[in-house]
Amino acid sequence: MTAATSMSSNPFKSWLTQRPPSPPLGSWIMSAAPAVAEAMGFCGFDFLVIDMEHSPLEIADTTSMLRAIAGTPAQSLVRLAWNDQVLVKRVLDAGARSLMFPFVQSAEEARAAVSYTRYPPCGVRGVAAIHRGSRYGQHKDYFKTANDEIAVVIQLETPTALERLAEIAAVPGVDSLFVGPGDLSAAMGRIGEVGHIEVQNLIARAADLVHAAGKPIGIVGANPEMLARYAGYGYDWAAVASDLALMTGRAVEWVTGIKGHKMASTPGAAY
Repeated sequence: MTAATSMSSNPFKSWLTQRPPSPPLGSWIMSAAPAVAEAMGFCGFDFLVIDMEHSPLEIADTTSMLRAIAGTPAQSLVRLAWNDQVLVKRVLDAGARSLMFPFVQSAEEARAAVSYTRYPPCGVRGVAAIHRGSRYGQHKDYFKTANDEIAVVIQLETPTALERLAEIAAVPGVDSLFVGPGDLSAAMGRIGEVGHIEVQNLIARAADLVHAAGKPIGIVGANPEMLARYAGYGYDWAAVASDLALMTGRAVEWVTGIKGHKMASTPGAAY
């Protein structure tokens, strides 16, 4: 997929608003390693999720991750550690343009999230003239265009959040919703059982509800087979596995294969 052309110069936001025929495909970056993120960016993924929630990334680390991915064809999506005004401000100043807010439970929380990404009078984002987001002050129209360039993705991770899905989707400034299968299954009393029929039924229903509300919806799956199932439910974009999952999965596969192949030794051979 190539960067979409639209009123927005943020390709990820353009994908969400234009619904391209080829759904954006991404992966999760859990390693907190810029070199790994950069390498993943050259593997063909449309976007990479920089995870601040479940990795040891702080602001300076996240800035390095953004720089690493910026030199690749992939787009960055930062999953924040929490729906926090100060954290949002600092991540945006670091140059992020697409944010995912975890564990949003209500329209009120979604409205707060959007407000943190907008300069006054549309929101409460703090103003600084020179930072990476404004190209260190060289983007002369930054204050005029920034509000429209930020993509806001709201993550729903509990049955309670899904019950309020229509209200959350209706919040102005919410560009897409995203289902977190792991936390959703845990909240349903099925921790570690994402494939359970009850969990899958709710995941499928969420796609129908979001589309009825007129918004796109994304999700993450452990493998291509799971992503194919989610595509069948109607999900518009998805991430598959993570850098660490892909790395450890291949490592285990090769180690198992090598150790399982018993090489016959030659009697009396010198070693």
